[in-house]
Amino acid sequence: MTVIGNDTRLTPAEMARRSGLSLDTLRYYEREGLLGPVERLPNGHRRYSEGDLGFVEVLRCLRETRMPIRDIRRFARLVREDDERSQPARLALLDAHREAVLASIAEMQTALDVIERKRQYYLRSFGEGG
Repeated sequence: MTVIGNDTRLTPAEMARRSGLSLDTLRYYEREGLLGPVERLPNGHRRYSEGDLGFVEVLRCLRETRMPIRDIRRFARLVREDDERSQPARLALLDAHREAVLASIAEMQTALDVIERKRQYYLRSFGEGG
């Protein structure tokens, strides 16, 4: 960890540990343009900011909820523009993804209900011991 002014800078290993992502995934995010340019020290070593960490957490969440990579790229590009005009597009992407996540949750709940009914059937039919 490095402190520049009042800002903490994280080494790649610290970033990986705190974000829960591997170093390879962090490099992939950078290569794919999902993560903006990462600060480098004069010796070329990467240093991530707390802001980078926060954005990586958003990216991880989007990936875990199966947002397509093309949409994540678009979202990341819009965020990097940091322009009020891109806010409606960012919100539209998040709204569409939110609906997809809610639909997925509903499908999983339906499947869980079926599993639970079958489980209860077996417990009633064969007892706790199986």
